[in-house]
Amino acid sequence: MNKILLFSFLFISSISFAQIVKGKVVDQNNQPLPGSNIYFDGTTIATIADENGNFSLNYGSKLNSILAVSFIGYQTEFIKSFDTDKVLKIVLKEAANTLNEVIIKKDRFSRKQKLQLFREQFLGKSAVAKKAIIENEDDIYFDYDEKSFTIKAYSDKPLIVNNSLLGYRITYELVNFEVCFLRISISSNDVFRSFYAGLTRFEETNTNAKILKQREKCYQGSQLHFFRNLVASIWNKENFLLFKGSYQDNPKDYFTVTDFNDSKKVVVTKQKKELSLNKFVAEFNLFFNKKQQSKIIFETETFYIDKFGNNSNIENIIFSGYMAQQKVGEMLPMNYGIE
Repeated sequence: MNKILLFSFLFISSISFAQIVKGKVVDQNNQPLPGSNIYFDGTTIATIADENGNFSLNYGSKLNSILAVSFIGYQTEFIKSFDTDKVLKIVLKEAANTLNEVIIKKDRFSRKQKLQLFREQFLGKSAVAKKAIIENEDDIYFDYDEKSFTIKAYSDKPLIVNNSLLGYRITYELVNFEVCFLRISISSNDVFRSFYAGLTRFEETNTNAKILKQREKCYQGSQLHFFRNLVASIWNKENFLLFKGSYQDNPKDYFTVTDFNDSKKVVVTKQKKELSLNKFVAEFNLFFNKKQQSKIIFETETFYIDKFGNNSNIENIIFSGYMAQQKVGEMLPMNYGIE
């Protein structure tokens, strides 16, 4: 079962209520860093610091997303909360080459094989995902542990993903990538767990009619679509149907959705299950449009969904089946379809 963090990093938290965040980006010598990138993780909401390092970013209402500030050659700063009544002063530190601390051991698999595995587990294997290109694959390093049948990937530089079919250029700061196999193997057929995490910035590169149609196709039945429908109480055979085991059931018996500030609070009814883990809350099967099947396991009783459909506890909600197969190559920004 894949446990994949598609939309958020590990520190998801509430952002302030105001609509504009202002600040200045400087180095450790208090010199401005013009051209610094300031963005909300997983969205196209971004701006660039001016010649004096100053920026102003309008992001609307409350978001369950991290504000990231980056500049080439410096460590990215992650801001979990801030006071919009004050101008932020963000100090970036020069980046150290952390990969020098990683001992890359020789193993029986070639770099070509590892890159193929990385593309499949990071970008995905769909027709759309296969067209996505990682422009700087040379920056990726691998470490294969034959004792634990595990491969890890690292990169000191953000990965640049050019997704021409969806019209996005994605900057992905890889924080974690780990794939575990059933045996010593480098084949996706032998994968039993795949995990990756990072921060993403989306830049729109094309919006022709064909691309817009392809985006909507990727959105339909996605995790983003599911969470938006969940808080809107949209359940029908053209969208999502909920099954408990093999029987269709009423979602209202298991999910209570209420307003909470600018977000929606979701409470999941805890299920009783023999031999379940301590974190287990509930498990359901989902059918989308009568053909796409997924399984969802909740390890939290309460979570919050912002206006975009971004989930405050995505690390505690596990997908398998169709939704888990959608990876970065089919990823849309969290603000897709919402002004």
